[in-house]
Amino acid sequence: MPSTPLPTTRTPDVDADSHRASAPALPCTLLCTLLFGLLLTLVVVQWGPLMSLDTALSGALHRTAVAAPGWTRLNRVLSDWVWDPWTMRALLAAAVVVLVRRGERRLAVWVVATALVGTVLQQAVKALVGRDRPAWPDPVASAGYFAFPSGHALTALVTGGLLLWLLRLAGARPLWRWTARTVIAVSVVGVGFTRVYLGVHWTSDVVAGWLLGGALVTGSAAAYSAYVSRLDPGAAERAGWRS
Repeated sequence: MPSTPLPTTRTPDVDADSHRASAPALPCTLLCTLLFGLLLTLVVVQWGPLMSLDTALSGALHRTAVAAPGWTRLNRVLSDWVWDPWTMRALLAAAVVVLVRRGERRLAVWVVATALVGTVLQQAVKALVGRDRPAWPDPVASAGYFAFPSGHALTALVTGGLLLWLLRLAGARPLWRWTARTVIAVSVVGVGFTRVYLGVHWTSDVVAGWLLGGALVTGSAAAYSAYVSRLDPGAAERAGWRS
């Protein structure tokens, strides 16, 4: 994912842009949370149509994976290295280092806390739901622990969402932000596809990871804006930058 130098000054246009960006965060949080709750319920009660859809999609992709070893190797590289959760965490750690070097310690701590909450949430939900991963007589990959939600999908969404938020707050140029959005969108969708293709997740696991990650990132952004504004009533337009 690309990075860009953070500007040393802020303009009224950039401040207003950052303030507008926080406006839809809470509705997005609520929507993602509601959809995640619905999907969680359907998985827990093992709703027939969803189970059938998961089985059909996973079975079709697994047959392709077995028949195309070269394409499967590429998907393993993408899933296990390029879009691996530890790769995502390393990118986020680099962003945190930049924030600390620029004196934005409060924002750096907030980003780290958001990422940690995401990891704790996905592990807790996995343990509570206890959903088994797909089992194949001829597996092309393996993964441990429970399936729901996908940790790869959640981590990619959280990392990408936080990086886009930071770029917006930093007043990055439109070209940088457009490029970042494109790369992040491909990464988030791509890692979800690889997990189902490799037969280690059901499709609903991946969607759940996206929804939970989206709720966490948008909720964190909205909470940070409210937190900074409460500390300094005149900071609403500067939330997340001059902290």
